[in-house]
Amino acid sequence: MRTIQMTLDDDLVKTVDHVSKQLHTSRSAFTRKALREALARYNLEQMERKHLQGYERHPVAADEFSVWETEQAWGDE
Repeated sequence: MRTIQMTLDDDLVKTVDHVSKQLHTSRSAFTRKALREALARYNLEQMERKHLQGYERHPVAADEFSVWETEQAWGDE
């Protein structure tokens, strides 16, 4: 693990310290978790963007999934 120095707004540090205390964790542990969650969210957004771009380049054909219609079981039969 590395130690880094960051510049944060005073009110942000105060809020993080308050929440960290309520969660019985350290400022560092709270920040690590928040950064991991932010990176996971970012990665998901990037995958969704790529997925959308793929469908924009290659839109679904009108009959692309029709072969599966007879395979669907909706339970209302």
